[in-house]
Parts: sequence; structure tokens; C-alpha cells
Amino acid sequence: MQESILSQGFDLLLYGMATVFVFLTILVAVTTLMSAILLRIAPQKNIAPPQPKFVTTPPVAGAVDAQLTAVITAAVHQYRNKKR
Repeated sequence: MQESILSQGFDLLLYGMATVFVFLTILVAVTTLMSAILLRIAPQKNIAPPQPKFVTTPPVAGAVDAQLTAVITAAVHQYRNKKR
């Protein structure tokens, strides 16, 4: 009796894994086919990325922005005044 339950469980395991494998294989095939069909119907156009309106230089390592420091200081000051 015990052996038949184990063999039934093993059979169920194989059927389940085979079903999932077949389903995923079909899913990948259909997705690839749909992609190929769409690329044939409406091919992608080479679109250049938009050019930035202005060029910024990267900040120097260790340099602190004065405006950023003022904004942070004002925010901390406002937060501390609300706590009182």
C-alpha cells in the first residue's frame, strides 16, 4: 500500500512538472512569435535621444553647494521651531 502511494505521488510530480514545462515552453514560443510579427508589421524607428538643453558640470568632490547648505539649514531651523 505504501509503495503505491509513493508511486502515485511520483507520477503526479512528473505530470505536474511536465505540464508546467510544456506550458512555459509554449508561452515563450508564442511570445517570441508575437514579437516577430509586431516587428514585421511596425518596425522600430531609430529615435535619437533628446539633447539636454543645458550642460552641467559635475560637482567637484568635497565641494559643498552654498545654496544647498542654506536650504538644509532653513529646513532644520523650521523643523526645530515647530517642535517647540
